[in-house]
Amino acid sequence: MIALIQRVSQASVTVEKKIIGEINQGILVLLAVEPNDTEAKAKRLAERIAGYRIFEDEAGKMNLNVSQINGEILVVSQFTLAADTNTGMRPSFTTAAKPEISLPLYQHFCQQLREHGFQVPTGEFGADMKVALINNGPVTFTLTC
Repeated sequence: MIALIQRVSQASVTVEKKIIGEINQGILVLLAVEPNDTEAKAKRLAERIAGYRIFEDEAGKMNLNVSQINGEILVVSQFTLAADTNTGMRPSFTTAAKPEISLPLYQHFCQQLREHGFQVPTGEFGADMKVALINNGPVTFTLTC
């Protein structure tokens, strides 16, 4: 699994001109599932994101996690993160999991975050989505499991 996480002041995802998920301060997660991913990997990645310290404390150091700042988490599926970009001038998506594998793992990942106490608004799996965000920092990390 690959998660591109961004510390945001706000973020939203729109499908067919309707906002279907939005958050204020927190983390926007763009999530890709690869063929060998498992529920255990999804659980571990959710644990890492819930506990990842990317928010500043009173000394200006990244010592606080999203719960400690009463932040929110928005998750959007993005299979393009799993693209093979090592050769040629066009990405190959053979390294991304098929929808019948990725959808259940995407849902499991979101459920794991909910079990950490987050509401977890999401995009719509497989839809043409418009993602808007204000990246706070900017702060962006790639996490894998």
